[in-house]
Amino acid sequence: MTRKAKPFGLIPEGFANGGEDVLIGGQTVQDWAEEIGTTPFFLYSADLLRQRMADLRAAMPNRLAIHYAMKANPFAPLLKLMTEISDGIDIASAGELAMAMAAGATTDRISFAGPAKRNADLEAAISQGVTLNLESEGEAERALTIAERLGKTPRLAVRVNPDFELKGSGMRMGGGAKAFGVDQARVPALIRRIIDAGAEYRGLHIYAGSQALDAQALIDAQANTLRLAAELSDAVGIALPHCNLGGGFGIPYFPKEIPLDIQSIGEALDEQFAKLPDSLKTCDFAIELGRYLVGEAGIYVTRIIDRKESHGEIFLTCDGGLHHQLAASGNFGTVVRRNYPVAMAANRDRGEEIVSVVGCLCTPLDRLADSVSLPRAESGDLVVIFCAGAYGASASPVNFLGHGAAQERLV
Repeated sequence: MTRKAKPFGLIPEGFANGGEDVLIGGQTVQDWAEEIGTTPFFLYSADLLRQRMADLRAAMPNRLAIHYAMKANPFAPLLKLMTEISDGIDIASAGELAMAMAAGATTDRISFAGPAKRNADLEAAISQGVTLNLESEGEAERALTIAERLGKTPRLAVRVNPDFELKGSGMRMGGGAKAFGVDQARVPALIRRIIDAGAEYRGLHIYAGSQALDAQALIDAQANTLRLAAELSDAVGIALPHCNLGGGFGIPYFPKEIPLDIQSIGEALDEQFAKLPDSLKTCDFAIELGRYLVGEAGIYVTRIIDRKESHGEIFLTCDGGLHHQLAASGNFGTVVRRNYPVAMAANRDRGEEIVSVVGCLCTPLDRLADSVSLPRAESGDLVVIFCAGAYGASASPVNFLGHGAAQERLV
């Protein structure tokens, strides 16, 4: 029976095919492999990162700040660049706080979210003047107690668990019972509490979901967010100082997915800003994005160690795998496994064949590409996995089976 190849996602723009080779940072992947001296490795394009930010700023309203959610990729050189070209850094731990500060982020531009901040996390943030996005009333009380002991005025915002959700998102962060944020009905009382306690009230953080490719769904979610922000501010009776509208901008990983229409989102948000109620007219607005800013700017490169046949199927076994690139294996947030964009680094004219690209780990889960059509490959050839700039090295079980970390480089 003839096997049918499974599709894979579109290769992102910016990786020019110089005749036969994948290019990044002005060099072929083979040249980078020789320079680095070992595989596997991640490469991140500084030019693509800058271009993504420039395109986003051109599409969004001028008054909208753009923050980088560093959980997407905390690699130090990349984080330093994102600190320079973004308006703020969003963190989720005291460890990320230290990394952000080492990258040059000033603490007045850092905000800290997360559902289980330990007292040490709160103390570090309060000591440095970081904005804390409070996830519960209990966290607020702990923060106020710690601030009093330190003799500091804490900068406190409230993360809201909205009654609405971001439709079509890969991960829904609002609507119904959630570990994240304070249910919107309880928010006004918490705001009054932190203001009465003498804290610096820093506004609201409203995050409804992530990884959405439907522009209209994001437009609707942002409109709902602005409406909710106005309602909560009116309930408290003070103008809102700052509002983080969340993120949710997705990138296409899989077949039939298309890039997000940011132009229509920016135009709709500009219209919303033009008709803000009085309670929001002086508000500073921001969005926080991680994957959208860095995901398509990175590749993961692994070398074929062996070419083998089993029951008529070809397997390319590689020195990389899910211990570095868990998401591409289908084991990070996806229900049905689908293929990330993939290519041979050098597209030599050897004819096409259907193969599965698998890693070096002793588990059938370690599959980077499943039954895809690629140019015939041999041991020693390099395979490129695209969309590897977000949730790659730092979001994968690197210690599993002791193969070690992959090299990373900003080029």
